[in-house]
Amino acid sequence: MFNTRITELVGIKYPIFQGGMAWIADASLASAVSNAGGLGIIAAGNAPADWVREEIKKAKHLTDKPFGVNIMLLSPYAEEVAKVVAEEKVKVVTTGAGNPSKYINLWKESGIVVIPVVPSVALARRVEKYGADAVIAEGGESGGHVGELTTMALIPQVVDAVNIPVIAAGGIGDGRGVAAALMLGAEGVQLGTRFLVAKECTVHENYKQMVLKAKDIDTVVTGRFTGHPVRILFNKLARIMNQFEKEGSVEKFEEMGKGSLQRAAKSGDIEMGSVMAGQIAGLVKKEQSCSEIIEEIFKEAEEAIRKNTGKYL
Repeated sequence: MFNTRITELVGIKYPIFQGGMAWIADASLASAVSNAGGLGIIAAGNAPADWVREEIKKAKHLTDKPFGVNIMLLSPYAEEVAKVVAEEKVKVVTTGAGNPSKYINLWKESGIVVIPVVPSVALARRVEKYGADAVIAEGGESGGHVGELTTMALIPQVVDAVNIPVIAAGGIGDGRGVAAALMLGAEGVQLGTRFLVAKECTVHENYKQMVLKAKDIDTVVTGRFTGHPVRILFNKLARIMNQFEKEGSVEKFEEMGKGSLQRAAKSGDIEMGSVMAGQIAGLVKKEQSCSEIIEEIFKEAEEAIRKNTGKYL
């Protein structure tokens, strides 16, 4: 039931990607997702190229299945990391926070499947023109850096605008979300928040517990006035940053944000750290292995599709 152009393109059992979460998505998580039949992704974030190469090598030892690397194009190391993934010939590269067009030929020459994250129809069309194999259309319900359009509005518009496969991201946390994404025309999904609480995820336990305890209204978007808005769980840091935003204090805001994700993810500071999570956090209530998460999600999706097919006809 779940064979799509994405499963064929990437060589995976289920059309599900694990989001590229900086300081969180390492070789441990990525290899576990890949071994479970999805596509695990190592997040380069702001890490130097040597760290990324080492994680790629670790993942190759931990899995013989396809995995990918996410490159944040705003990183000062983006160009070096772009070369590393080409040298290491990873299966897939996903990109965020910018237009990857100048790197696409390099990656394609190395046999890499290129799948940029896009927040709009315009960028989806542009990367398709430059040779992208698929796009991840991400709605503003997601955690971390977000756009303005919701997943429900964005996915069908991107599907109609491009000929390459579309992967839906943002606000998807269970099988019902997967079924809905497929009905909107997506051929795969990307999840981040659900994998935060995977047993193989090495994020700090405090971070995991904050996600598990989250309610539906507990996320907030900070930094819209900087042009780089970020969705996080509300805490002391969010309160202070919102005040800086009201004051228009860009310098104070950016200084407060430096290293805040690392503080939360690695040190467990969930008061003054940036606990990035999507609006779906309120649905995430249990820690499971990556295999259990993926199998449960697609069982739920199959049941949802069968239960509702023809129901309203």
